[in-house]
Amino acid sequence: MSFIRFLSVGLALALAGASVAQEPTGRGAIFFHPDGASAAHWEAARMLYVGPDGRLNWDRYPHLAPYRGHLADQLVATSNGGAVSHATGTRAHARSFGMDPDGKEMVSADGTNLTIVEAAIEAGIPTALIQSGSLIEPGTAAFVAEAERRGHYERIALQVVESGVDLHFGGGEQWLLPEGVQGRFGPGRRSDGRNLVEELRQAGYAVVQTRDELMALPEDVTRVFGVFAEDHTFFDDSEEDLAEAGKPHFLASAPTMAEMTSFALDRLTDDPRGFLFVIEEEGSDNFCNKINAAGCLEALKRADDAAGRLLDFVEAHPETLLVTAADSNAAGMNVLNIPQGMSTVPARGPNVGGLMDGREGTSTAPFLSAPDAEGRRFPFAIVWATSADVGGGVIARGAGWQADRFLDPAGVHNIDIYAMLYETLFGEPPSAD
Repeated sequence: MSFIRFLSVGLALALAGASVAQEPTGRGAIFFHPDGASAAHWEAARMLYVGPDGRLNWDRYPHLAPYRGHLADQLVATSNGGAVSHATGTRAHARSFGMDPDGKEMVSADGTNLTIVEAAIEAGIPTALIQSGSLIEPGTAAFVAEAERRGHYERIALQVVESGVDLHFGGGEQWLLPEGVQGRFGPGRRSDGRNLVEELRQAGYAVVQTRDELMALPEDVTRVFGVFAEDHTFFDDSEEDLAEAGKPHFLASAPTMAEMTSFALDRLTDDPRGFLFVIEEEGSDNFCNKINAAGCLEALKRADDAAGRLLDFVEAHPETLLVTAADSNAAGMNVLNIPQGMSTVPARGPNVGGLMDGREGTSTAPFLSAPDAEGRRFPFAIVWATSADVGGGVIARGAGWQADRFLDPAGVHNIDIYAMLYETLFGEPPSAD
């Protein structure tokens, strides 16, 4: 931890009137956030990739509960408000990026101004933030940064860089380089003149920018900052716009979510103090908000591959807690039957309120499910309620240490994520006393 970081953490504790976090238990804790993914999203992915009788890795989680994601001032979560609630155990307002409505830093459920990741760093617990989107995405950034507005990207990126987290993987090179400086993927956009890539190297991080560079790192390297794209590691436009531009859904040179997750599991899980990972697949939200069914389903497959790696690890290390949930339901995605023999999915259909997607977008051929137990395959379309995020239909699932107790059948609230992670790492529920 840098001296500046040490001072900032100490000041936060002093202002909150609280002591440093308890001694670590040695257990591992993982929060996996496939953004925007409701039960209906997973149903669509199941049909496409393993068939209606098949099982995704998502289906392997032994425990589940309804997820309740309302915020302090509205029913449906924003990405930043939901992330702050997860990070602090205090229900945030919709515009929050780590600050309360009065512009003060959020107080966490333990009475300090430290998020769960900051508390882990203070206790010397190895930490990883893994993101398929830009490093300024709140699903991971809100665990180590705060700002008056979500759009304060320079400030957020700087705090992520200076957070002291051991591993950080994602995109967002543009917010690490000064204006006019050409990076691996594009020009920098920082107005303060700071080259945060060079500052990371000076702080002792190995900075890598492709899958090949990541996989070539020596086995003893555990302080890594992966910067795999100018913005996101995916291109979140509509199918039609991507086809016109000749772009794929995901950047081929970037590691997959499963590869990033596997690297972190291999490098950081042997520490006697335990570990904490926060992982977000952002594409499962962004593609849906762009009404791109094929992109969303590919992102879900990537998230499911990572879930398989995480579940394998937890089965071998049952003292680890793994909990997964989205903060909302992206675009109200659902599956709709298409008659056999229909070659094109209409943009809208009878009794269908929203837009419909085939496998290449509007007015294209239907998706075809993987075979069922009898070998039958079925055509289907994706129907959208909206391009925005909606509430309802999100399921929290868990495995490993105390997951059966943490996932109450009556429901898991967004603020409960912090409490689960805290008790796993520190041995007792958070308390402000």
